[in-house]
Amino acid sequence: MIQLKPGKYRRRILLLWRGFGIGLALLIFYIAAVNYNFFWLFGGMPDLKALENPKSEIASELISQDGKSLGKYLIENRSPVEISEISPNLINALLATEDTRFISHSGIDPRSLLRVAKGILTGNSSSGGGSTLTQQVAKNLFNTRSEEFEGTLSKIPGVRIVIAKTKEWILSIVLERKYTKQEIMQMYLNTVSFGNNAFGIKVAAKTYFNKDVFELDIPESALLVGMLQNPTIYNPVRFPQNALNRRNTVLAQMRKYDDITDDDFNVLSAKPLGLEFAMETHANGPAPYFWESMRGYLKAWVKMYNEENGTDLNLYTSGLRIYTTIDSRMQGYMEEALTRHMREQQKTFNDHWKGRNPWIDEDGKEIPGFINTAVRRLPYFNVLKNKLGEEEAWKVMNKPYKMKVFSWDGEKEMTMSPIDSIKYYKRFLRAGMMAMDPRNGHVKAWVGGINFKYFQYDHVKQGKRQPGSTFKPFVYTAGLDKNFITPCEKIMDSPVTFQAGIDDVNEDYTPKNSNGVYSEQPLTLRQALGKSVNSVTANIMKMVKANTVVDYAHKLGITSELPATPALCLGTGDVSVYEMVSAYSSFANGGYKVMPMTILRIEDRHGKLLAEFHEQQSQELSENMAYNMLYLMRGAVEDAGGTAGRLRQYGVTDGNEIAAKTGTSQNHSDGWFMGMTHNLVAGVWVGGEDRSIHYRSLALGQGGRVAMPAWGAFMQKVYNDQTLIQYRKGPFPRPEGYTGECATDSTTVSEDVYTPPAKSDDEGVLF
Repeated sequence: MIQLKPGKYRRRILLLWRGFGIGLALLIFYIAAVNYNFFWLFGGMPDLKALENPKSEIASELISQDGKSLGKYLIENRSPVEISEISPNLINALLATEDTRFISHSGIDPRSLLRVAKGILTGNSSSGGGSTLTQQVAKNLFNTRSEEFEGTLSKIPGVRIVIAKTKEWILSIVLERKYTKQEIMQMYLNTVSFGNNAFGIKVAAKTYFNKDVFELDIPESALLVGMLQNPTIYNPVRFPQNALNRRNTVLAQMRKYDDITDDDFNVLSAKPLGLEFAMETHANGPAPYFWESMRGYLKAWVKMYNEENGTDLNLYTSGLRIYTTIDSRMQGYMEEALTRHMREQQKTFNDHWKGRNPWIDEDGKEIPGFINTAVRRLPYFNVLKNKLGEEEAWKVMNKPYKMKVFSWDGEKEMTMSPIDSIKYYKRFLRAGMMAMDPRNGHVKAWVGGINFKYFQYDHVKQGKRQPGSTFKPFVYTAGLDKNFITPCEKIMDSPVTFQAGIDDVNEDYTPKNSNGVYSEQPLTLRQALGKSVNSVTANIMKMVKANTVVDYAHKLGITSELPATPALCLGTGDVSVYEMVSAYSSFANGGYKVMPMTILRIEDRHGKLLAEFHEQQSQELSENMAYNMLYLMRGAVEDAGGTAGRLRQYGVTDGNEIAAKTGTSQNHSDGWFMGMTHNLVAGVWVGGEDRSIHYRSLALGQGGRVAMPAWGAFMQKVYNDQTLIQYRKGPFPRPEGYTGECATDSTTVSEDVYTPPAKSDDEGVLF
């Protein structure tokens, strides 16, 4: 052992060593005290399990059947990316700017700490920070500065930061021991914020440049790295000059460390920002109505899964991968077709009502107080009334201010009062459309309205309206399946009266044809259904009774409650597009009811399968009976005078078989079209927000005009896409030995009149 010789400095040296030893011991004690939270003074540390499995909030994502993103469920918009997928340009920019000795240090960089200390002593804070990338990962992953990890001493402002920093040092050392440098850098880039609800480099690249992260060039990489210092001050959308200056600072750092040459710097620093900014939200993404409809279902599924498996999954933070049946191409085609059609319909509707308000009663007169009644139904108005009193609430509702509103020419800024905005939006026609593969129930496209940002009510599943004549096939099905009629028999087109006291009506009821005229000629079922003759449907309803029709509609796929009254034959019960597409698919699927299917499987963030879903089918009609109905409904498209004959102009009928039905409710409030091919069933509804808002004439308001063109345009786009090979044109599968076609189904009216069998008094009479 070396002993110091007596001298005049011996005492001072011993004191220094003693001080160093005491200081080192205190430092070790302090670090241990922080790590173990002595006397609850320092706040807790993430436990070992948390260190081994660091959590970060990752958005769950809806994915189409063809692999495209349909939107995310998120608190923070975050999608992880592998380090191998990240552009080398970005890694070089990051290391040159944020942590040049990242590869060599062990989580704490003493040189950086000395630089910070020097800056504090000299008052020069521009020399940079002391946090390494590893420390920033620790802070981001474990949120060490949150209240969860605060102790008694954390209430002291200066001490709070020192304790938090100490915890980050401890966690950094642990992270460096458990993970490789590549894994730590990957964690960092997946956890940092870039502003505008963009968390992680993958989302940032998409948000600011509409690129995948591996496509980022040098100036784009430099811009994103520059934002890390302060995503608000260097936000390129709000403060482009700040962002440009900061980007060039990063480029200068890259030049300093030989990642780029002087010439490169001169060229790149002169470039503009080149943003393609698009903040990712479900409102402007694909299939927003589908996204919203699935949200409620998925939240319920997550709750059930957690209860059954003892897990703590969260739809918004667990990074679930939800694979759907939606085809992104067909979804896009449906959105394009419906948007174009509704823009044209709105122009026609506006011209039709020019100078007048479109809310009218059954006599065609404007409904007095219509807007005031709508205002009184608003939750917002009732909150104002309870807080301010009714008089003041009306003043607020009448006070104009600037607001952004929807228009078919793009979003506009206007000055109007809340009451004015209600009047403005009431004039817009709404729509819902859905397509489904009848063979397996896969929902392929779902458009619930004209613009999700401004009209969030879903008219596919949430909205229910009278289907009009699109309900008639259920009446025909009941008549055929119960053997009251056969496909080749004829029924007279003449008035049919349901009698009070006999036919479940309080007073005599005689349904009228849409034009008020009866041909007094016998019609085959195909002719009557193709031309949508009301009297023939009423005749069949009188035979089979309303309760039987309700039963058939329900077993084929309608789930809504239906009124068991004679008027149901003309579609007076409210149903949704979702239900109608489901029920019509039973005809196209050989009599098998197939439940609409939207989710294929759900995986966790690591790709582990959590749930898999399968189609559900049950045979409700014979194959022959289902084909009978397809044969009858083809008349609307193929025969002269059929209500869907105009589909030929879309080029979708050549080499194809289409079974279809148009529908128009009372006063033309609802226009419907249902169309079936052998591999796709789609339905469309168009109408006002309120039933009192509609066209004044059948010529303008009928389903063949307000709804059918959207179906034709959609199918035209589907057939033009050669990649959709599973949805080509073709005939319906014909049952072996089928003999249901009728020689009398033609445009020439035969004199062979169907005479119904005699009925007892309690069953009612036909005429």
